[in-house]
Amino acid sequence: MLKVFSACFLLLLFIGLVGLPALVLAQTDNLGAQCDAVASSGCSASMTSADCKTFLTQCDNYYSQLSAQYAQDLTKTSAQKDTLQNAISKLKTKIKGLEADISQGKIMVKDLNFQISDTQNSIDKTSQKIENSQNQIATILKLVYEEDQKPSFVILLEGNLSDFFSNLAYLDNLNTEVSNLIDSTKNLKSYLEGQQTKMSDSVGQLQKTIALQTLQKKQNEQNQTQQNQYLKLTEVQYQQQLSDKKAAEAKSAKIKSMLFQMVGVSKAPTFGEALEVAKSVSLLVPIRPAFLLAVISQESAIGRNVGQCLLTDATTGAGKKVSTGAVVNRIMKPTRDVQPFIQITTSLGKDPYNTPVSCWIPAYVGGVPTGWGGAMGPAQFIASTWNIFADRLKALLGQTADPWGIRDSFTAAALYLSDLGASAKTTTTESKAAAKYYGAAGSYNSMVMRRAACIQTFIDTSSMTTDCQNLIF
Repeated sequence: MLKVFSACFLLLLFIGLVGLPALVLAQTDNLGAQCDAVASSGCSASMTSADCKTFLTQCDNYYSQLSAQYAQDLTKTSAQKDTLQNAISKLKTKIKGLEADISQGKIMVKDLNFQISDTQNSIDKTSQKIENSQNQIATILKLVYEEDQKPSFVILLEGNLSDFFSNLAYLDNLNTEVSNLIDSTKNLKSYLEGQQTKMSDSVGQLQKTIALQTLQKKQNEQNQTQQNQYLKLTEVQYQQQLSDKKAAEAKSAKIKSMLFQMVGVSKAPTFGEALEVAKSVSLLVPIRPAFLLAVISQESAIGRNVGQCLLTDATTGAGKKVSTGAVVNRIMKPTRDVQPFIQITTSLGKDPYNTPVSCWIPAYVGGVPTGWGGAMGPAQFIASTWNIFADRLKALLGQTADPWGIRDSFTAAALYLSDLGASAKTTTTESKAAAKYYGAAGSYNSMVMRRAACIQTFIDTSSMTTDCQNLIF
C-alpha cells in the first residue's frame, strides 16, 4: 500500500517540473534515495542555489507525505493492537469463568459421590434389615408350622386348648407385622436405589459438562496463545512503522534546516515561511512554535521592522534616524553594547555604522533618562545578550549565528525564552517568559499571548479571524 501511495505521489510531484538538473529529473521511484542523499550530505555542488532550494522543497513535501502515511499506518496498527488486546482480555475472562465452573463442577461431583456413598451405606443397612426380617419370618413360619403339626393329644398334654390357639394367633400377628416391615424396608430400599441412580446420572452429566468445559478452556487458551502471537507481530510492525516515521521526520528536519539556511536576510519572511521556521526551531529547542512566532511578531512584525536608527558615535552611543538623519541619543549603551555590536557586525561583513538597530524609546525616572536602544534583527537582541547565546547557537546551528538571519534569530529567541521558563509550554510560564524577555510585565506579554492564541488557532484550523489578521499583519 505504501509503495503504491509513494509511486502515485512521486508521479504527481514531478509533473510540470522543467529545467531542473538531471538529479531532479530522474525516475520518480528514485526520489526517496535522492532525498536521503541530500539530507545526508546536502545538494550537489553542480546545482545552483535556486535549483537546490526547489529540490529541497520537493524533498520536504516528500518527507511530509511519507510521515503522514506512516502516521495513518500507525493509527491503523494501533487500532489492530487495541482490537487484539480486547480479544485477549475477553478470552482471559472466559478462561477464568471456565476455570471457576470446572472447579465448582468438581466440587459438586465430590459432594455427590459422598452422597452416593452415604446412600449406599443406607441401602446396605436397609438390605440387612430386610434380611433380618426375612429370617424372623422364616422362624415364625417354622414355629407356626410346628404348632400346626402337633397331634391333638399332644396339645392336650402340653396345656389347655385356648393357650394353643393364643400362640397361633400371636405368631400369625407377628408374621403380619414382620411382613409389613419387610414391605416398608423394601420401599425404602427402592427409594434409596432410585436416589442413587439419579445421583449417579447427575455425576455422569457433571463429568460430561466438566469435560466439555475443559475442552472449551483448552480451545480458548490456544486461541489466546494465537492472539498473543498476532499481538507480538503487530507490535513489531508498529515499532517498525514508528521507527520509519521517526526516520522520515528526522530527514525532514534536516531538509527544513537546509531550506531555512537558504532564507534570505535582505527581506522579511512571509508569515508562512516564518511559521515553518518556528516549527523547525521547535525541533531543536523545546518551545511552542505559536508562542515563539508571537514574540517575534511583537518584537519586529516578523522581521519587517528590525530597527529605524543607526549608531554614529561609539563613544557616547548616540545615533540618528535612518529615514531623516535626525540625531537620536541613547542608541546603544557604550559601556555594555557598542564594542560587542561592532565585533558582531564586522565578523559578518556588515558596516556597524550602517546597520539598522532599534531606537531609544524615551523613558525617564525622576527626570533622568533610562534605557537604551540598539536591539538587533527580528528577535531584537542587544549585542551583549546575543553574545551570551553565541556558543550555544553555533553548537545548534553548526555555524556562527547571524542576529539578522531568520533562522538564527528565531533560534536565539527560542533559547532565551526557553531559559526563561517557556519550555513548560503553559499559559502562565509563557506569559512570564514574555514579560522577562521584554524586561517588564504589562501590556507587552498580554499582546504576545493574544498573538500566540491567533497563531495557534491558525496552526490547528488553517484559518484566522479578521481581528487576528489585523493584529499579526
